Amino acid sequence: MHYQLSTPSIQKTGTIKLPASKSISNRYLMLNALSYSPFEIKNLSDSDDTNVMLQVLKSDTNHFDVGAAGTSMRFLTAFLSKIVGEWTITGSERMKQRPIKILVDALNKLGAKIEYIENEGYPPLRIYGSALKGINLELPGNISSQYISALLMIGPTLEGGLTLTLTGDVISRPYIQMTLALMKEFGASAVWKDNVITIPEANYQAKAVTAESDWSAASYWYEIAALIPDSEFILQGLHKDSLQGDSNVKQIFESLGVKTTFSKKGTTITQTGTLAKKLVYNFINEPDLTQTVATCCCLLNVPFSFTGLQTLKIKETDRITALINELAKFGFVLTTNDIDTLEWNGEKKEIKTEPISVYTYKDHRMAMAFAPAALKGFEVIIEDPQVVSKSYPHYWEDVKKVGIEIA
Repeated sequence: MHYQLSTPSIQKTGTIKLPASKSISNRYLMLNALSYSPFEIKNLSDSDDTNVMLQVLKSDTNHFDVGAAGTSMRFLTAFLSKIVGEWTITGSERMKQRPIKILVDALNKLGAKIEYIENEGYPPLRIYGSALKGINLELPGNISSQYISALLMIGPTLEGGLTLTLTGDVISRPYIQMTLALMKEFGASAVWKDNVITIPEANYQAKAVTAESDWSAASYWYEIAALIPDSEFILQGLHKDSLQGDSNVKQIFESLGVKTTFSKKGTTITQTGTLAKKLVYNFINEPDLTQTVATCCCLLNVPFSFTGLQTLKIKETDRITALINELAKFGFVLTTNDIDTLEWNGEKKEIKTEPISVYTYKDHRMAMAFAPAALKGFEVIIEDPQVVSKSYPHYWEDVKKVGIEIA
């Protein structure tokens, strides 16, 4: 299946109700379960990732398939390891290629018993749940924050609590801070001093909560606004002082001609037309914004140099390679050190054919980052467009509001 996009006329204004943050929703679901809460979470994300976790938590079976939901795989592995019983958890073929050994090793040190069903270090897993005992754990700080958050959330429920030392550089720091802040809402305390996080043993307290809208989803509207001269959009449901690291999108896009203002109406983003000559940025804290910003820079002819991208190679796909491949179809020649950088010095090659077919690699962010290229006159085909359901199920309905037609 594919969508062919065109833009015969462009709408410069509109109001968009963004989806709820799946990062916050998934953490709330874990904390809700750990606190045995009777309350239903308000404004819960309707993304695939959140729906998968919800199904598992409500399920009466002991075998779970989380599909492509990486957050669910990591969080549920930690959660199930402390729930008495025998459990198996698996996922898509891509999920079976995404490493989980660091988390499994850490849980086993806490007294869990987790086995690999197929390949050492990768899902699927067999988990024998039991009471866990807290110890002083040490983990590299440059791993996925989802491993760290999974351990932190079960921390108060461990006998003696948990002390976690993060060695080396700590990446995706805002996601860890988000986890600790949400834990605090449910009555758990934590002290993060230098690279040591200390969590005392405690009982979580049930609480009624409402999930904030998703700043990652907002990033696609920043891209759309940047590409439409004199545009102005109102985004609903965002918090000015957000826990989400991707709220930094508002600072990044100032360099790409988009101004942000907050009011009772919502978050207003306005295109100013003022562009940086080159964008240099370290995405260590906001890796999920990379595809949006890289694509937008190319479409605006703003050269860039990005660093801090080491986690992109183990996401839904190798996102660095995917960006290089797909932007090349539009004539943009990008380079990488194949570890943690992505650069474009402005080099372009003439493209010979349109429409341009964008392969999405089963990655929701590829589809959503590339669709706005239709606003710059490109005939764009998005392969497997339904991947957006992973985080923003009504994305295609929303982009029609700016005049993008879908065939």
